[in-house]
This record gives sequence, structure tokens and C-alpha cells, in this order.
Amino acid sequence: MRTLRLFVGLLVMLVPLEATAQSNLSIATGGTGGTYYPLGGGIAELINTHVEGYQAVAEATGASEENVALVFQGESDIAFALADTAFQAYSGSGNFEGRPIPSLRALGAVYPNALHLVTLAGSGIETLEDLRSARVSIGAPGSGTAISAEALLSANGISLDELSVQRLDFNETAAALRDGQIDAGFWSAGPPTASILDLATTRDVRLVSLTEAQIAAAQELDPSYAPYTMSAGTYPGQDEEVLALSTPNLLIVDESLDETLVYEVTKTIFEHVDDLIAIHPAANDTTVAFSLASTPIPLHPGAVRYYQEVGADVPEHLIAGE
Repeated sequence: MRTLRLFVGLLVMLVPLEATAQSNLSIATGGTGGTYYPLGGGIAELINTHVEGYQAVAEATGASEENVALVFQGESDIAFALADTAFQAYSGSGNFEGRPIPSLRALGAVYPNALHLVTLAGSGIETLEDLRSARVSIGAPGSGTAISAEALLSANGISLDELSVQRLDFNETAAALRDGQIDAGFWSAGPPTASILDLATTRDVRLVSLTEAQIAAAQELDPSYAPYTMSAGTYPGQDEEVLALSTPNLLIVDESLDETLVYEVTKTIFEHVDDLIAIHPAANDTTVAFSLASTPIPLHPGAVRYYQEVGADVPEHLIAGE
């Protein structure tokens, strides 16, 4: 009997330990001055609150290209990435030429990025063409900003050799503009983005509008690009609409990630999107319809399960093996 009581006592002690055990999840985002970081923090909080058995944390990174590598290497479980970067990685094209990652999967697209081209009043930069011979930050190495900026410039006949190029993250680009160290900088982020708003509190910020022809040239290079109109008033002093290049943002994972976990995370994001909108207005575009229309790589089976459960028609090209 004494042995039995000891055994039962041990079981009682073990139950709460098992119940409180947590598996850690890493969410790779981007620089702290962009949109990925606050939204990643919001998704981590949703997981911690609504997905039993998991504890998530958002981590600042160099963004899209680095995030693909982190997922591929198993160092991050979930990551943000621009659609063009994810497609290049999956297909082994562009910056991933000859290095395909066929195990890359998506939870879906969450919002579109606008490629901001930002300068200050009096810089003399009024058009994309004016960047020739200018000091320009094209984004952090390995970021989706750098990939999109290079694609836009190349598609419109502007070589990086014609620019004085710096590769700075969002906060560094804002600081360099503020201090007169560069003439213009690119941001690929959901508007409004924090580091540009902060810059606008101390400097007269100007956004450079693209032409329809310049956007069409980029679309010929990569069909994942689309035009995007930033409404007047998106940023202080912006009195007119600004036409920009846009790219959907994806949440990516490896195909090996647990299917039930991916289902629960996908479900949690879409069922609590209002919590994400409260963090950043970019999440207004986080809808099932936008996700299925804007994702260029196959979905993880856990995500497919959620979309089908809510009655969405999942395109065949988004189902791995179809």
C-alpha cells in the first residue's frame, strides 16, 4: 500500500508539470522600425494566449532573405517574407538561382508591402530617374526591400553602379536621411511605417511617386509585383496620392512543421485579426480572400485545412503535390 501511495503521489506531482510544459516558437520578423516586427509581436502574443502548449517570441532580423534562410536552417519556426523573395527561394530563381528550397511553405499572405521611395524636401529628387548619381539606401543586405529596390531599378534601366549605394536597415536609413548622409532611401513595408513617421517629426519628408510605366516594367520582371496607391495623408506633409510598387507579405514555414500547430496558428491569426489591426493598420488587409489570391508558393497542409474548414476555395497550385 505504501508503494501504491508513493506511485499515486508521483503521478499527482507530474500532472501539473506536463500541463505547464511549453514548446518555444521563434517568429523571424525584420528591423524594429518596420511593419514585420510589431505584427510579429502581435502574432506571438496571440499564439501565447490562444494556442495551448506553445510560447512564441518575435525576433528582429534582416527580414525576407535572411528569414528564408532561418526557416530553412530550422532556426526559426515561422517567418515573414516578401512574396517575390519566397517565390525565388522556392523556385531557385533570382537571388536563389540554383538553390531552390522545395520544402518552403506558406501560412498565407497577410498584407501588401509598398515600396516607399523617401527623400527630404529640397533634395532635388522628384522622380526615380533622379536617383542617378545620388546617395541611396536600397535596404539591409538580405532584405526584401533590397530585392524589390534592385528589381525596380534594374527593370527601369538604372544600374546600381550609377548610384552611391548604401545598404541600411529602416532605422539606419531614417537616421542617415535625417543627418544628411544620404539623399534618398527605400522602404518595403506596410504603410504607415514607424521609422518614416518618426523621421517626419523632425524633417520635411517627401515620398517619390512612380509612374504606371515604371511599375509595369517591374511587373514584367516579376509578376508578383502590383501597383499600390498610398492615400494622401498617409504620412505628415503628404498632400497627394503616391503610386508605389507593392508586394504581398507572407508568413512562411518549413513543410516539416507540425500540421496541427500550423492549423491552430492560421486559425488564431484570422479569428483575432482585430487584435493585429490595433497594433498596425496594415493588418486591415489580413483576410482569407487576400491570402489565397496573393500567395505564390504552396500552402502548408495545416493552413489548407483551415481555409477549407471556413469554406474557402483553395486554388490547386497552392496545394503541395497538386
